[in-house]
Amino acid sequence: MDIKSMIDTQKLVNWRRHFHMYPELAFQEHESTNYIVAQLEQYPGVEILRPTKTGVIGVLKGGLPGKTIGLRADFDALPITEEADVEFKSKNPGAMHACGHDCHAAMLLGAVDALYKIKDTLPGTIKFIFQHAEELPPGGAIEFVKSGVLDDVDAFYGSHVASDTPVGIIKTGFGSIYANTDTFKISIKGKGCHAASPHKGIDSLLIGVEVVQSLNYIVSRNVPPAEPAVITVGAFNAGKVANIVPDTADIKGTVRTYNPEVRDMIVQKVKDLANGICSAYGAACTVDFVQGYAAVVNDEGLYKLFNEIALDTLPEIEIKKMSPVMGGEDFSAYGIIAPSFFSSIGAMLEDGEVFPGHHPKYKISEACLPIGCALYIAFALKV
Repeated sequence: MDIKSMIDTQKLVNWRRHFHMYPELAFQEHESTNYIVAQLEQYPGVEILRPTKTGVIGVLKGGLPGKTIGLRADFDALPITEEADVEFKSKNPGAMHACGHDCHAAMLLGAVDALYKIKDTLPGTIKFIFQHAEELPPGGAIEFVKSGVLDDVDAFYGSHVASDTPVGIIKTGFGSIYANTDTFKISIKGKGCHAASPHKGIDSLLIGVEVVQSLNYIVSRNVPPAEPAVITVGAFNAGKVANIVPDTADIKGTVRTYNPEVRDMIVQKVKDLANGICSAYGAACTVDFVQGYAAVVNDEGLYKLFNEIALDTLPEIEIKKMSPVMGGEDFSAYGIIAPSFFSSIGAMLEDGEVFPGHHPKYKISEACLPIGCALYIAFALKV
């Protein structure tokens, strides 16, 4: 079966540009959801499930017995004002598809379009998962999982376009490929006073500086060198004027790990360290952790199968081993139900400056669209 010939590339481009022009933020994707539903309604017999306020699942039952496969695409945007010079620029102020989710949704609609044409000879059932809210924990994936509508899925596949990887290169691997992502807030309560008499107060800012510096020792002195772990402080707020010792200081940061034991150890170390330093200086302290997405773990069996399927379907592509990254992805939630697999699809522009995801000038090559679509189709047919 020539999968490439089943794909309508112009439809992919049109869908992608529509999503790009009308981006919506996580948990607010009402019009995008309605648009996807309208597209699915053009395929009689495709069951449409809406178990959450936004997001939708299309179900295509084939004419032959077989497995139930879940194909996932996210479609939420980011709170960014677009600066990219494209003719289909965002029409929604303060929102932009700066991470390629518009491409993912278009590629999955393309898979619906292609697989519907062969539904009578299609083995098994395909669940097309148009997932909301990947960008904002707790994320849309866990909502779908908890709804129970995916309990019968035998294997899941998802992908993400990469603006820093040339078109035609697919990156993937097995085991952990994306990290556990947790955030924390440390609130320090000291005692404010005039800057001319610092001995009369408890300097929350100075204490906070020591806490931030000490956080950087946790990984280097507690985590084995071969074990990936990152602690990053992204915000430190204390005081507003030059001549007052601030009463309070707030520190916000993130922890990225792969190993669950290392994850738990770092949480405890951050709490112990912050409380210990604050106690030594007479300050009060609270440490709040919010557990984010779990690590994405690619199934080894699906990894081997995907490599065979991908090269058989698209012999012109190159598959490279993906180095694990410390970014997060709520695709991990689907692994609770069944073996899952995730890949990265090259989408770099041939000319011009390359901008990373979450950048206001982010752009990709639309030549990635039929490749990503073909991989959805191949996974559905051959796993």
